[in-house]
Formats: sequence, structure tokens, C-alpha cells
Amino acid sequence: MINKIIEYSLRNKFLVIALFILIIGWGYWAMNETPIDAIPDIGENQQIIFVDWPGRSPKDIEDQIVYPLTINLMGIPGMKVIRSNSMFSFGMINIIFEDWVDFYWSRTRILERLNFAQKDLPQGVIPQLGPDATALGQVFWYTVENGYYCPDHPKLRYQEPGRCSEDGKELVRSDYNLGELRSTQDWYVRYQLNAAKGVSEVATVGGFVKQYQIDVDPNKLLAYHVNLHSMFNAVRNSNVDVGAKVIEKSGAEFIVRGLGFIKTVEDIEDIVIGSHEGVPVYVKNVAQVTIGPDFRRGALDKEGAEVTGGVILMRYGENPLRVIEAVKKKIMEITPGLPPGVQIVPFYDRTQLINRAIDNLKETLLEEIVVAVIIILLFLGHFRSSLIVSIVLPVGVLISFLVMYYLKIPSNIMSLG
Repeated sequence: MINKIIEYSLRNKFLVIALFILIIGWGYWAMNETPIDAIPDIGENQQIIFVDWPGRSPKDIEDQIVYPLTINLMGIPGMKVIRSNSMFSFGMINIIFEDWVDFYWSRTRILERLNFAQKDLPQGVIPQLGPDATALGQVFWYTVENGYYCPDHPKLRYQEPGRCSEDGKELVRSDYNLGELRSTQDWYVRYQLNAAKGVSEVATVGGFVKQYQIDVDPNKLLAYHVNLHSMFNAVRNSNVDVGAKVIEKSGAEFIVRGLGFIKTVEDIEDIVIGSHEGVPVYVKNVAQVTIGPDFRRGALDKEGAEVTGGVILMRYGENPLRVIEAVKKKIMEITPGLPPGVQIVPFYDRTQLINRAIDNLKETLLEEIVVAVIIILLFLGHFRSSLIVSIVLPVGVLISFLVMYYLKIPSNIMSLG
């Protein structure tokens, strides 16, 4: 058999060379397309379900949410084990599947079960399936911070004090509080970065979530003969826009709308909650309305100072280097739209770790090939024969990348080693 293969190759030299070049090109393409990471993902094939129920104790979370969900989720095909954790205000369920179960197929099966389990949960509690990412999906962290800018050129941003590069004027430091920086992150930066290719989710960390706070005076409620429940319903029912069809006038239709969305503190203060002796009672008559921070149980610290930031979660199976590159490109695009002086500053970037690990492996692999070529040359004692044997070594490496690509094995320090 081997003799026939050798004989056929000698008679069809062009075909052999063409096949050789094809394998080299195919392997080089596979090497560039194979996801590259520094750390191997040896975690379980799992999905995570989060449930929020603010203000509730772990016991309530366990009895009324986590336990019913766990019972309903049992029996999913391919499931190996299910674990749950109940904590203050939220619960978490980890469903671990067999290794042969497809990642996204398991998510669809879980969503089907969650639809049936919804009826057994308290009103207003909605379980959410976690992002389609793994434990190693946190490839990029950043902070949204105050910086320096020129009042005449607000689009230019500087991290250090000094003078403007355009007109030489003294730079001014922006002075946004954590609530304003958090709003910028939540309503601008997060949505833009979430559109980057390969990003599963952008999670916000730190800062304060701004909210309208109504501090009620019980003595005034008693004086105006209104109760807290009526006030709660009045505020809730006022924060909505309604439609009232159309009216026709002079051959044209006019859309009638009732505008009620709350946009300012004054909108809440002017809400009518009842009447007393024929006089309407407003929220401002019985309470003080302010804008303040929401309740929180965590913070993000950077060099001893509290900051606002975000975490980029990479989608399952994506290439970390390409995802980080897409995120950085998106940051450059959205920076001009930030408030004057506000900057997006990276403080964890896995790119450097990946590049260092891969460069080290490349150097080691090259050294091994050189040593092998020298040994072959000394053993055969003939340069041309040694060249024919040695040229197969790098081709074998390319074939290995080809196999890794189609078996969906990412490149890391374990697989390349």
C-alpha cells in the first residue's frame, strides 16, 4: 500500500505539490480563525438562572422561588445536576449539563420550562436566564471617569491636567458625581458596547442608580385625610402615556394623546392624590420629592476611590482577541458623544495576557522545530533528504490547527502545549 502511494505521488508531482500548498493555505486559515485565549475553559457545561425579589430574606427566596423553580427544571434532557443558592433579595440556580449537550440547545429547553414555572412564582417575579457566556467570558473591564477637557474644544479629552493642544488654554476637570456617571454608563455606553460583535452582555458595576424619592409626612397625610395607599396608586397611575384615538377636523385626523410620563421632580409634586374640603391635594402638600441614590449592596473601587464601570462578557465560542478589538473600536466611536471630560478608561484587558502566552508558546515551538531539524540533519547526513523530512514539521503544526478548528478546540496554553 505504501509503495503504491509513493509510486502514485512520483507520477503525479503536480497534484502532490498542489495538495501540499492547499493544506498549507487551509491550515494557515484555520490558525487565524481558531479562537485564541490564554486560559483554557475547563468549567462545567452549565446555564445560570437569576431571580430578583428585592427586600426578601434568603428563606423567602428559597421557599417561594428557588424551590418551585428547581422542581420544575428537573428532568431536562442531558441535565447532570442542578444546584441553587438563596441570598438576600435574589436567588441563583445552576443547571449543569453533560458535555455532549449543545450549549444553545440547553438554553432553549430551559426557556420552555421557565414558561410553565412562571405560574408558581409570586406576582411580579420573573426568572431570567443568564447571558450566553462562560466563567471566562469577562474579557474586558472599564471605568467611566471624570477627566480634563478644554471648554472651547469639549470633544478633546485628557487624563492629566495641562493645556489644550489646540489653543493652549488651561484644561478644566469635569465634575460629574457617581449618579451621573452611572446614568451615562447605563443609558449610553452600555447599549453602544453591547452592539459590538461577539459581546453577550455589558454589566454595570459601581456608582449610584438615580431614582425619585418621595418622603411622606404622616402628620400631613392625617391632616388632609389621605392615606399612603392612595398616594402610591396616584403616583403609579400618573406615570404613563395614554392614547385616545383620533378626532377629525377640516378633513384631517388629529391624534389625541395623554402625556403623563414623569420627567422632573415637579411632575411628581403636581400629581393629585385626593381632595380635602373640595380642594385638590397634591403630592407636594404631604411629601417632599427629591432625586437620590437607589439602595445598593456593592461598589467598585479603583486605587482607593469609588468609580463606575462595566464588564464586557464575551459570547460563548467567540474569539477573545476579536471581541476585545471590536469593543475598543466601539469605544473610540462613542467617545465623542460622552459629556465633556468624561472618559472610558480600561483597567482589565486580557489582550496582553493572551499575546504573552501565545508568543511564549510560539517561541518554544520554534525552538523545538529547529532542534528537530538539526537532529534529522545529523542523523541522515544529507541536506536535501533532511529538508524533505523537516519541511513536514511546520505543515504538521498547520494540520493540527485545522483539526482544532473543526473540532472547536480553542487555542490556549493547554491545547497548544
